[in-house]
Amino acid sequence: MYVTMCEEIFGPVLTIYVYEDKDFSKTLDILNATSPYALTGAIFANDRAALALANDKLRHAAGNYYINDKPTGAVVGQQPFGGGRASGTNDKAGSMINLYRWLSPRTLKENMVPPTDYRYPFLGEE
Repeated sequence: MYVTMCEEIFGPVLTIYVYEDKDFSKTLDILNATSPYALTGAIFANDRAALALANDKLRHAAGNYYINDKPTGAVVGQQPFGGGRASGTNDKAGSMINLYRWLSPRTLKENMVPPTDYRYPFLGEE
């Protein structure tokens, strides 16, 4: 394998891996197993079955996964940005999802008509 298929390299890098049409599924398995990193990936195809197969086999191969679109960065504040595996975990800055990591929910309930008895009426008399 090429070093660009195995290591997480930041910068404009394009790796071309040539394969036979009959080896498409096998190539997806190679892509999924080659690197411990899983930041960004993209698939370009007109064949919906090929897209579905890639989507299934590469489910955990990229935190940001693009279908028929350029993989050149998440739109900050409009989509989650996150990796998988050794690239990091899930959400990153720029997403509401990240905010939830820092919250501790607190629920308040105020009854404006306080109860007059501790028993529930639907349980009947005992």
